[in-house]
Amino acid sequence: MKQLWRNYNLSIVLIGLFLASWTGQAIFQWFEMANEAQAHGQESTLAEFIPAFFSATFENWQSEFLQLFTMVILTAYLIHRGSHESKDQDVKVDETLARIERRLERIEQAQGGAPRGDGASSIDRRPVRTASTGRS
Repeated sequence: MKQLWRNYNLSIVLIGLFLASWTGQAIFQWFEMANEAQAHGQESTLAEFIPAFFSATFENWQSEFLQLFTMVILTAYLIHRGSHESKDQDVKVDETLARIERRLERIEQAQGGAPRGDGASSIDRRPVRTASTGRS
């Protein structure tokens, strides 16, 4: 049981939260339906409740889950330049890291190529000019 919890605790918690919220929705919707039926002098029945409950559930799923899934799927495959969700940010980060690595290699080669004795690579301590602003 411990291994099951350790390996799947996120899924277990999310399923528990889902079931708790779905149960809460059912309880409160039953009370709402019972109050409305009582206001009209009628009895509330389970036969009337079940279709209304599933209708409300699917409306919630349509408005929330489908919207979320659509956003996740679209942002996984499509690009909006500059957005945090877009994969073009990964390309920019990779290019920046490659540029930094090339610069460090040039610095080490200019200093004889031997790493310092403490295991840390030597780094040029001069301010670096950025390409976009030209300031350091």
